Amino acid sequence: MNETRQLTGTQETPAVPRQAAGGAKQRDAFFDNAKYLAIVLVAIGHAWEPLRGDSRVATALYMAVYAFHMPAFIVISGYLSRSFDGRADRVQRLVTGVLVPYVVFQVAYTLVLRRFADGGNDDTYVGFFEPRWLMWFLLALFIWRLTVPVWKAVRWPLPIALGVAAVATASPTLGSDLQIQRVLQFMPFFVLGLVLRPEHFQLVRRRAVRLLAVPVFAGALLVAYWAEPRLRYQWLYHKQSAQEFGEPWWTGVLMTLALFGCAAVLIACFLALVPGRRTWFTALGAGTISGYLLHGFLARAAIEWGWYDGEPMSGIYFSLPVTTAVAAVVITVLCTPPVRRLFRPVMEPKLDWLFRRGS
Repeated sequence: MNETRQLTGTQETPAVPRQAAGGAKQRDAFFDNAKYLAIVLVAIGHAWEPLRGDSRVATALYMAVYAFHMPAFIVISGYLSRSFDGRADRVQRLVTGVLVPYVVFQVAYTLVLRRFADGGNDDTYVGFFEPRWLMWFLLALFIWRLTVPVWKAVRWPLPIALGVAAVATASPTLGSDLQIQRVLQFMPFFVLGLVLRPEHFQLVRRRAVRLLAVPVFAGALLVAYWAEPRLRYQWLYHKQSAQEFGEPWWTGVLMTLALFGCAAVLIACFLALVPGRRTWFTALGAGTISGYLLHGFLARAAIEWGWYDGEPMSGIYFSLPVTTAVAAVVITVLCTPPVRRLFRPVMEPKLDWLFRRGS
């Protein structure tokens, strides 16, 4: 299939495209593998949230994963958006692949989460400029991709993006509409993806980097364990300013740079460990949009239905591996072709009637 879909929308630039026997471009196995493994980490991270409690081990694992899993997704999304130029057909795919799923699932998450949180609240108001939970990413991706021509035009895109993120982290007056703090604070990762080239991915996949990746991840876990009582894990959400944490404005600037640096190192290690060949889960990388959008309902339902309330789940050394395994299996099922086909009308709709012919 020549036109392929990434996590949330159309894959604008085939990543290191390979040629099939007939000369047609194939999906790149490396990026499909990376997207699948990243979505598994997203689901596991959400499954671990109720386990944090007073567990330093669970919180340290949670912090280590949150330090890089969404940044990795965003870097890949930026890389695959490099060819976006505002052309009519690409805008059409952006609308149908990102904006329409955002609208549909914003409604769904608003109504479902409201009933869970309020014990059956029947209020039908939906704030489309107030993304609910997972939906911030789709809206952010829509905004980021529209800015691609700007980043391609400026001379120093990444330093400028980091500067904007640092200013945002020190600006409590931005408000919560569009989750603008997340849009701006995560933006440097999208811009990083835009400036990367195929040779950069080949560089991190060298044997020396792969050998270093495991001890670096082990060190990250130790740092997270040390930092757990000293650092608010909410910094990793990139959704609040420094002042909202009770810190001076310059702390936000320093945290922006520090978290970006840590995430960049961990993303490089993650990509170094991603297999480049086709595996049993490569095909699932094409279905990460369904996994991302659907798993949130099950994650919240598990809390509502008492998954974490039983006696066995009170022990962290039992609940942690069990919850990890269940989350990995569930997200894998949600990425499969049958699930994609079932939800394609709302995740990848054909809306030719909405656009001008030839667009």
